[in-house]
Amino acid sequence: MANVSPTRGDITAHPDVPEMRDRYDRMLGGRDVALVDGPVFLLGLYCAASPWILHYTTSQPALVTHNLIMGIAIGLLALGFTRAPERMYGLSWAFCAMGVWMIIAPWVVGESPDAGVIVNNIIVGALAVILGLVCAGTAAKSTSRP
Repeated sequence: MANVSPTRGDITAHPDVPEMRDRYDRMLGGRDVALVDGPVFLLGLYCAASPWILHYTTSQPALVTHNLIMGIAIGLLALGFTRAPERMYGLSWAFCAMGVWMIIAPWVVGESPDAGVIVNNIIVGALAVILGLVCAGTAAKSTSRP
């Protein structure tokens, strides 16, 4: 019986291999942290909706507005990470700062917050710091390549 499935030869000797590799690297554009964009966006959505999920809209009206604005900002940052990663991953450190602010915000913005509000903001802030560090570390690693 004849072999009808031809095997492909090794293309490493092809004259366009370096150009193809460069083009492939440009197309990826340093997207090592593409898997982080989704969780960052979901974190922003949760942060914006958390006052209604945890039912502290009447007891902490200042924190409701604060978490809504911060959640929208986190979501927009995630969309920026997805849309223009080469320009936006420099803002990963700003995302870390937003996480630290989320941790201390119940005492700065709120009026005698209860334990649920404090734990919520600490968890959201800690996740923002962790995801921001992952973005910053991976972006630094991808930009230092030769």
